Amino acid sequence: MADLITVEDPDDPRLRDYTGLTDVELRRKREPAEGLFIAEGEKVIRRARDAGYEMRSMLLSAKWVDVMRDVIDELPAPVYAVSPELAERVTGYHVHRGALASMQRKPLPDAAELLQAARRTAAPEPAGDPARDDAGQRVAIFEGFVDHANLGAAFRSAAALGIKAILLSPDCADPLYRRAIKVSMGAVFSVPYARFDAWPAGLDVVRDAGYDILAMTPDEKATPLDELNPARFEKSAIMLGSEGHGLSTYALRAADEWVRIPMSAGIDSLNVAAASAVAFYATRPRLA
Repeated sequence: MADLITVEDPDDPRLRDYTGLTDVELRRKREPAEGLFIAEGEKVIRRARDAGYEMRSMLLSAKWVDVMRDVIDELPAPVYAVSPELAERVTGYHVHRGALASMQRKPLPDAAELLQAARRTAAPEPAGDPARDDAGQRVAIFEGFVDHANLGAAFRSAAALGIKAILLSPDCADPLYRRAIKVSMGAVFSVPYARFDAWPAGLDVVRDAGYDILAMTPDEKATPLDELNPARFEKSAIMLGSEGHGLSTYALRAADEWVRIPMSAGIDSLNVAAASAVAFYATRPRLA
């Protein structure tokens, strides 16, 4: 059972994991270096726990103690009970969800290990929804996703639409940053991911594993999604680029096929989070 500790000093060193949560540069450096991340809100905390992440501590306002009682009772991590005013002084913002947890990160697999695991989990669940078939081995590749909200939204689409794994270029944002977790509603815990050590050389690992690399681009030379042979989707790596510039020239050259979402009304492209949802839905395996 966790210890419930009332804290009244915002400078208490036991609250260090939660200090300065609005300082993006500080947190981007500190959290990976110290092996932690912050989960915010009851649902996200429970999803992180259910995904096997170890809890370091919780920071709760008084009214959330009873709500989180089952979690408190089953985990050995300390729980710090604070007033809403003190929580705001510590974190730098109004914690309107009332519950924060500091979680321990897991070691990331390398890209080759992740693709092997994706193949092992590619079989459909025997009791799955007959209207939806998640067979196949689709994975996603994100290049240069630096916006945490877009990254979180793309992870949520990937989880909802049967993507088995996500591979990140070295410059992508951290999926376990607080805003990415929040926007994804915890989906970052349910889609395994890895980060390439080299780019775009790391794409050789994807091709060596037998994946067809499909580069999403608005270029008119690209094949419209609805004209591509569905057989290409069965073992595909769907690659999307940064919010502003799209895929780099190097990534496009490394792809097996350029693919685009047909547009109308003079619109040339979608936000990358929206484009990911369209691409993941359009490439899902169909029942025969």
